[in-house]
Amino acid sequence: MGIAGLIIGVITIVGFFIGLIPFLGWFNWFNIPLATLGLILSIVATGMNERNKGPAITGIILCAIAIFIGGFRLIIGGGLL
Repeated sequence: MGIAGLIIGVITIVGFFIGLIPFLGWFNWFNIPLATLGLILSIVATGMNERNKGPAITGIILCAIAIFIGGFRLIIGGGLL
């Protein structure tokens, strides 16, 4: 599950950078729920796996960045009122 969270984290970071391009901020509406799913998977993976937590922690960091900065981008662009 940690690897799945990491893969989703990498996909959402790429989607986050796509959402930063002008006129493509709407992409964050699809990216933030996917990042939330990756964050949940990564958090569960850190609780389950005792030894190899590296991919899960990296997935947590990447998904959290995509959620918070993507949400901030939506607020700045007027996507969330």
